[in-house]
Amino acid sequence: MPIQIILEKCTGCSLCIKACPFVAIQVSDKKAVIDLDKCNLCGACVPACKFTAIVLEKTESVCQKLDLKGYKGVWVFIEQKKGKVQSVSYELLGKAQELAKKLSTEVSAVFLGNEIEDQIEELISRGADNIYLVQAAELANFQDEPYTKVLTSLIKKYKPEILLCGATSIGRSLISRVAIKIKTGLTADCTGLDIDPKRNILLQTRPAFGGNIMATIISPDYRPQMATVRHKVMQPIEPDKKRKGRVIKENFDYSVYASRTKLLDIVDEVEALVNLAEADIIVSGGRGMGNVENFKILEELAHVLGAAVGASRAAVDSGWMPYSHQVGQTGRTVAPKIYIACGISGQIQHLVGMSSSKIIVAINKDPDAPIFKVATYGIVGDLFQIIPALTKRFKSTLKASV
Repeated sequence: MPIQIILEKCTGCSLCIKACPFVAIQVSDKKAVIDLDKCNLCGACVPACKFTAIVLEKTESVCQKLDLKGYKGVWVFIEQKKGKVQSVSYELLGKAQELAKKLSTEVSAVFLGNEIEDQIEELISRGADNIYLVQAAELANFQDEPYTKVLTSLIKKYKPEILLCGATSIGRSLISRVAIKIKTGLTADCTGLDIDPKRNILLQTRPAFGGNIMATIISPDYRPQMATVRHKVMQPIEPDKKRKGRVIKENFDYSVYASRTKLLDIVDEVEALVNLAEADIIVSGGRGMGNVENFKILEELAHVLGAAVGASRAAVDSGWMPYSHQVGQTGRTVAPKIYIACGISGQIQHLVGMSSSKIIVAINKDPDAPIFKVATYGIVGDLFQIIPALTKRFKSTLKASV
């Protein structure tokens, strides 16, 4: 065992109990006992013991290098909710096709769920050359343990070169667990992917140091090369109903689907307006809105335009809008046709999440605000006068066009 209690030296003084930050030690029959399921071998108990009764042996862990020749193909994990494929998966299939062409290989979709075969033709038309299909009642809704075990088993069997997944709550929870199981690297929240033409390895670009620089990360020695990608960063390809694909059905023993947790219910958030991730128009507010009450004027404008309401991190941190409406590096990445930024200064962390918008309209009283550098149209002035005026004009114009 890596950590042991020398019973002959232990006096049951309980000093080690006070030192342990994980509540992994207790005294039984006047001797310390370590619960190895709770202990993470941090070593805090060792210097706390005045009788040198605790011995911790740390050994260097060395990962064995892989034979990379057997790994081939670009995989995309297909995220589904209630049997419906999420749009981020179509975006990744489009990017996967681009990467696969540079590697002269195929794109495969990994599709887990229950009674989801009606989605297969759409996946093929969107870029999947192969589909690894696993269906079971236990996979109908995402749960960490069974999804991790199934995906890990498929990777070990078929050996993909690259695995892409959406940087969603599901993707982030799943892929990090898979990376640990198969002992490979993972780059999270990528905004760019490419292939190094000389070494044929994946170039994974993401914001770093609070979004102040863009870092390109590689994983040359381990496979698969894994990355999560933000929603709305990549573009899906146009569906081609003439495309042909192959479906590989896999089945697993019940033990693979077993989970220590039980899913009781799924409660969908009630959207007052349009879903932020799918909106063609977004009206977003920042610190310049002043307070939660002032967001009502944004909601009025959004209602007239059929738009969604977004917010900067400053507005969310102030409690003016819920986190689900946050746009930026630590929130959602969006790419609507029109993005109207109201009272948002335009720090890099926010720009990362919305700069792919086709038209950006910035409203700010500060003419030197960074948001104007990326804006298609800029309005300098008091947003509390400008936004109601825009709402009134849009309302009359749209009413007249009906």
